[in-house]
Amino acid sequence: MSQIDDVLEEARMGGVGIGGGRSDGGRSDGSRLEEVAEGVFAYVQPDGGWCLNNAGLIVAPDGTSALVDTAATEARARALRTAVLSVAPQAPRTLVNTHFHGDHAFGNFVFPEALVVGHERTRTEMLGAGLHLTGLWPDVCWGDIELVPPALTFADRLTLHVGDVTAELLHLGPAHTSNDTVVWLPERRVLFAGDLVMNGATPFVPMGSVSGSLDALDTLRKLGPVTVVPGHGPVGGPGLLDDAEEYLRYVRDLAREGTAAGLGPVEIARGADLGAYGRWLDSERLVPNLHRAILEERGAAPGSPVDMTALFGEMIEFHGGVPACHA
Repeated sequence: MSQIDDVLEEARMGGVGIGGGRSDGGRSDGSRLEEVAEGVFAYVQPDGGWCLNNAGLIVAPDGTSALVDTAATEARARALRTAVLSVAPQAPRTLVNTHFHGDHAFGNFVFPEALVVGHERTRTEMLGAGLHLTGLWPDVCWGDIELVPPALTFADRLTLHVGDVTAELLHLGPAHTSNDTVVWLPERRVLFAGDLVMNGATPFVPMGSVSGSLDALDTLRKLGPVTVVPGHGPVGGPGLLDDAEEYLRYVRDLAREGTAAGLGPVEIARGADLGAYGRWLDSERLVPNLHRAILEERGAAPGSPVDMTALFGEMIEFHGGVPACHA
């Protein structure tokens, strides 16, 4: 039995509820394709909690198209494909993964026509993680997933031309993970931010960096986006960047105060007044976020490895059960 199996089994034996997933695959759950600019679409999956991510679609006047991210389960990815083909005359030729997490990448195989593109570490991390995410929520109907990592990788930036639409792929350093890519459409002023930005859902940075996220948000603000498609939650404007920054500064301040008092992440989280952040989805992410903030306060490099199994276990302890995943 793996470490994560031990964590899940302990939660079950302790009578703790484990959030299972629906088997409808998102076909009647409110997932929708929204046109956010001419020929630019966001595929939004409510409610934006664990594994309910957003994807994006760019359709040029000549019919060429590109996809940004996919979905967590086979059924949800197939529903995404149906939605894409309802507005694009042919399947996308290019598929950009904003990072390696399965909710954004497990559905790659449903788009076999597409060249998968991502940061060089996205490929490495995806191959290393495999289907590990499925073990966290075994009750979710994941389907028959085939892992398809990026075949084309880049280090810092890459320009993608989708017909006459320019898409700039930017890696801004460790933030949500070590390998985040944002997709910026300068002529449309649309930013696909991946999980650097969420709307109504709590940021999650233990695999990346608090300080790196703040630096990345500052860079994104300077791009001047009008429309921001977050990795989770409704489409918004540049104010979403401010919301993310304020939360991360709050986490950093909590970490500094807590460590000065000799407290660990779970103790700090239990004594924290979340205020409005307590209304955001998945507020239990505060615990692993504090872990990253404390590491950085002690001099750890952004994106340095952490024991995610141990952090997930502490999050379960704080939350009182495995967080619900409705993928």
